Formats: sequence, C-alpha cells, structure tokens
Amino acid sequence: MKYLKKRMVILFLVAAALLAAGCAEKGSQLKPAESSDKEAGTEGIETAEGPKIGISIYRYDDTFMKLYRSELKQYLEETYHAQVIMRNAGGDQLEQDRQIREFIDSKCDGIIVNPVEALTAGRIADTCSQAGIPLVFINSEPSESEKKRWKERHMAVSSVETDSKQAGTYQGEIILESPLKGDRNKDGIVSYVMIKGEAGSEAVRCRSEYSVRALKDAGMSTEELFTGYGNWNKEEGKKLAAQALAAYGSRIDVIFCNNDAMVNGALEAVEEAGMIPGKDIYLVGVDALKETVGYIKEGKVAGTVLNDHQGQSKTAADTVIRLIQGEDADAAYLVDYIKVTMNSTFHSERGDD
Repeated sequence: MKYLKKRMVILFLVAAALLAAGCAEKGSQLKPAESSDKEAGTEGIETAEGPKIGISIYRYDDTFMKLYRSELKQYLEETYHAQVIMRNAGGDQLEQDRQIREFIDSKCDGIIVNPVEALTAGRIADTCSQAGIPLVFINSEPSESEKKRWKERHMAVSSVETDSKQAGTYQGEIILESPLKGDRNKDGIVSYVMIKGEAGSEAVRCRSEYSVRALKDAGMSTEELFTGYGNWNKEEGKKLAAQALAAYGSRIDVIFCNNDAMVNGALEAVEEAGMIPGKDIYLVGVDALKETVGYIKEGKVAGTVLNDHQGQSKTAADTVIRLIQGEDADAAYLVDYIKVTMNSTFHSERGDD
C-alpha cells in the first residue's frame, strides 16, 4: 500500500512536470504584448525574453526627458518584457551617432531616438533603415518632407510628436484668462519677456511665436522687452529672468518660458527681486512638472501646459513594437497638450525627479 502511494506520487510529479514544460513551450511563442504574467494568469512563472530596444536620449539632465525616459523604460519592460538599453547623448550629436551604431552592432530589434539635433532625422532614419531596424523618433518634429519620404519609401520609421503651435497658443490663452488679460500695469500693452529653450529648435520657435500670436489675435497690443535662450535649464532661466528684471522691472507684465524648468527659475528671480509672482508679474510655462503645478495652486504661476510624457512614451513604445512585428505604422502620431491653471481639473501626479 505504501509502495502504491509512493508510485502514485511519482506519477503525479512526472505529469505535473510534463504539463509545466508544455505550458512553457507555448508561452515562448507568444508576442511580447501577449505574454503578460497577469493577463496570461502565469504570475511568478518566468516568461520569454522580449525584444531588445536601444534608446538614445539627447540629454539626461533635462527634467522633462527624465520623466519621459523613466516612463518609457518602465512601460516597455512591464508591457512587452523588453530588454532596454538606455543611453545619454549628453547634448552631443556625435556621441548620439556612436550610440545608434552601438545599438545596430548589438542587434537591437528596434531603436528609439530623442535627437540632439532635429536636422539629423533623415540621416539617422537612413542609417537604421539600411540596417533593417525599425526606428521611432520622440520629443522631436522631423520635417513634413522627411516624414513623407519615409512613407513613400515604405521605411519602418515613425515619430511621436506634439504640436508646439498648440502649446504656444495655450500659453497665450492662459495669460488672456488672467486679470486684465495680462496687461497688469494697465498701460494698454502686454509687455513681456520671452525665455526660450535652445537655438534652432522648431518647438522653441512655435511656442514663442504662437504664445504672443494668441494675444494679438485677441486684440491685445504686445511689446517684447527681453528675450534669451535658457536651454531648458532652471538656473539659466533664472539668470535670464534676473537680467530682464534688472533692466525693466515693473514694466514687465508677463514672463513666457518655453518650459517649466525655466519658469521655476524665473519664479525664484522674481521673488529675489522683491516682486510678488501672480500679482506684480505673470509667469507661464510648459510641461506641468509637479513643482510648477504646486506653484499654480499657490497662485504664483498663472499656468502651464501639460506635455503628456505618459501618453507620448506609451505611444512610442507601442509604435516601435508594431514596427518590429512587421505591422504598418503612421509616419507620425500626435499627442495633444492640455492647459493647466488654477481652475483646471487636472491634478498632477508626476514627479520631477
């Protein structure tokens, strides 16, 4: 009887092992998106490795891209079990070129690039296409002619973008919603300071131009007192704001900043100059960083524009996987901005570190 029980136990263990092997074999044939532990009900069982994805970010010290790359990596790993190789180009296009070559040599299945220089999109697209590796650009706006070329040549290249004209327009509309439509000193003119990102950026041009255009379209007279490039950096934004305040003081109605890191720096400069932000001067940015949203709630910043890094990162990840699997993808995907003000229903859960 003991022998029979022992034999039954052995047979049960053998059958269980065979069943487990069969499940593992079937699981290894699934696409990354289909092999989620929770969805398949196999939590705790090791799943097949997903695709290898190389990602080059133009600069790690950019606050917005810090959020973007973190979300992108997490989503790729959790949703597609991807092996993610993340690299910092450090603002050096030659270094980014070297990283892309590294991704190709290490046989990455797909590549995602946040370009240092937007004008290199065509060359990078050709390099990846010749290597037979799908490519997705992020946080950049390749030219329409370039995107048309990808489509006409059936290249496995796409871009996940935002409309910087929309961001600028929303900034202007936020100022129009402020008391006296931004004309704080009631002289009939909205006198402003424009703190820009970096030279040569299409996003900078559009955010700067369309923020002011929104005021003009609403019938407001405008005057630019001061402008400069803060390179998306808080300390540089603070330095430029301090220079403008020293030169123009109470003449300034509004400080437009192309991103929130610089608006946070400008806020410090305003307070150090003895002025009350939100009363003596209006500030507006782009990105909806957690710190900036806090200032909005305190009434120190008029508003910002949510640059949806979560929506963009998920779209980028889904697109590169689609291309890897041989499916068609559009040459560009657009993710909308969202206005964030004191009266907004948006509550930021985004960190800035």
